[in-house]
This record gives sequence, C-alpha cells and structure tokens, in this order.
Amino acid sequence: MKLASALKERSDINTRIQELSVRLVNNSKVQEGDKPAENPDELLKEMDSLFERLQYLITHINMTNSLTELKGKTLTELLSERDVLSKKLSVLRSFLNSASEKVNRYSRTEIRIESSVNVAELQKTVDSLSKELRTLDEAIQEANWTTELK
Repeated sequence: MKLASALKERSDINTRIQELSVRLVNNSKVQEGDKPAENPDELLKEMDSLFERLQYLITHINMTNSLTELKGKTLTELLSERDVLSKKLSVLRSFLNSASEKVNRYSRTEIRIESSVNVAELQKTVDSLSKELRTLDEAIQEANWTTELK
C-alpha cells in the first residue's frame, strides 16, 4: 500500500468515527418499550474495529514518514517544515493585508495613517515563501504516492 492510500484511508476512518459517534449518541436512549433505530452494540463493535485499523495506520504512517528520506531530510522533518511555513505565511498575509489597507482621510486636519513596513518588499517575501511552500508540498505529495507504507 502506498503512503498516500494510507493517508486517505486514515482520513476516511476519522470521518467514519465522527459519524459513528453521532449515531451512538442518537441511539443511546430510547423511550421505555421502544428499540433504538440502530443497535448500539453493533455500532460499538464497528467503532472498535475502526479504532484498531486507525491505530495500525497511524503507527505505520509515522514509521514510514520517519524512515523515508527526501532531499536529505525525513518526511517527518519536511512535514513539520511545511506546517511551520504555512503558519508563518498565514501570519505574514494577515499582517500584509493590514499594512496595505488604505485609510481614507476626509480632511487635511485628520491624522494621516501610514504603513509601518515596506508593503512591496513584504509582498515579495510572501510570494517567495508561497512558492517555497508549493514546491515543498509538491515534493511531499510525490513522495506520498511513490513510497510504500512500512
């Protein structure tokens, strides 16, 4: 099984567990003399099976990520690099949006508001980091589709 397939299955299992959780709560109580729409015992068995498979996948995905090297780094290192770069870009974009906002003055007597940074320079930095993030993400995705799960 390829790493990408395991990642997709992990995502699907997480979705199914969330749905099962709702179904369990919906069938946790019934009026005296009634039966639940679904058998909670069967739902619990299905949930246990999903958690068992999820644990297997998480273990093997993490193992694969830590043993697979790309560009002199493990996939684990590249994934953390991607996460940090993504968060940094989010903060910089928000800051850039604020810094580049135009504040209208209605008269010459109003206080003039100026940007505290060079917006054009910051935009170039954001563009460069965005390209770096795209390139890194593409490399990770390629590795996901070519790496066998360990």
